[in-house]
Amino acid sequence: MSDLAAETPRSGTDLETPVLARLSTLDRFLPVWIVAAMVLGLLLGRFVPGLDDALDAVRVGEVSLPIAIGLLLMMYPVLAKVRYSELDRVTGDRKLLGASLALNWLVGPALMFALAWLLLPDLPEYRTGLIIVGLARCIAMVLIWNDLSCGDREAGALLVAINSVFQILAFAVLGWFYLQVLPGWLGLSTTSAEFSFWAIVLSVLVFLGIPLVAGFLTRTIGERAKGRDWYEGTFLPKIGPVALYGLLFTIVMLFALQGDAITSNPWDVARIALPLLAYFALMFGGSFLLGMRLGLGYAKTATLAFTAAGNNFELAIAVAIGTFGVTSGQALAGVVGPLIEVPVLVGLVYVSLWAARRWFPGDPTVPAVPDPSRRNA
Repeated sequence: MSDLAAETPRSGTDLETPVLARLSTLDRFLPVWIVAAMVLGLLLGRFVPGLDDALDAVRVGEVSLPIAIGLLLMMYPVLAKVRYSELDRVTGDRKLLGASLALNWLVGPALMFALAWLLLPDLPEYRTGLIIVGLARCIAMVLIWNDLSCGDREAGALLVAINSVFQILAFAVLGWFYLQVLPGWLGLSTTSAEFSFWAIVLSVLVFLGIPLVAGFLTRTIGERAKGRDWYEGTFLPKIGPVALYGLLFTIVMLFALQGDAITSNPWDVARIALPLLAYFALMFGGSFLLGMRLGLGYAKTATLAFTAAGNNFELAIAVAIGTFGVTSGQALAGVVGPLIEVPVLVGLVYVSLWAARRWFPGDPTVPAVPDPSRRNA
């Protein structure tokens, strides 16, 4: 059982109080901070000459170094909170693992393919970019959404690790299938694209491998030296805010890099946004209902839904730029991905917390109070 089950309400807290009223000021206004970070990034990218080139000058593979730093800062505290000794509790859950694999590698890419062709039949570059986004399953920012929604941390870490392995093995094959084979079968136009295997490997190693190893070593050494009570009660609260700061920094850097492209093509951004909005709503809603149907409990259901709905936008952007060029429509579609995904999934965090209290009565994994100290710990 997740450590969520052991949390108790703070004294004087009314459990029937709406979720928003029970969150800390920092958490309650999280959408405001994120929107502010997006706006700041867009303004910097639009009105500071040469900033995008300066930020993009130093790279890790195909990803800007400032974005890489932000992602590492964002993920390390979350992975340091995972109780790695409890992973065996998750590995035996075949329903969860099977559902996650099916949603991520069968349903998700197929749904994005269908939405891209349905809503962008006249825009082949944007359509291809969205298909690439659908193939890039989330291995980074999803851990933030899972933690904010009080999902199962151990399950989240395991599913992200599994997605990483499948991403290395399956990304290029699925790209070939959805861009060339399937359109050919359906009598649609095809797209030739060659994806760099090593770019995908590097993305996984940097954005998951480094913070995962750091988080594991931190917990192992910290618990051995001072014990679990000190580690979770004293150390984690000190490093916890770094995750939020890393998230906001990443958003500012990402939109500063692409601010000019986004603000110069508002109608194109709106066209690209439509299939993305439909995708996130359908993937999250369908996955959440599937988790309920399978009887996974709230924490694992939330984890299943967020890991299925999120996408690895940093990989999608890198692949689109590396394959089609930085000024291509495919690259713009990749950039619009986080523009839509970030605020939408923040909103779905609140939807998930609301559903937890109403659709999972008596579930021990439902937090009695969405305790900010746990998420910021």
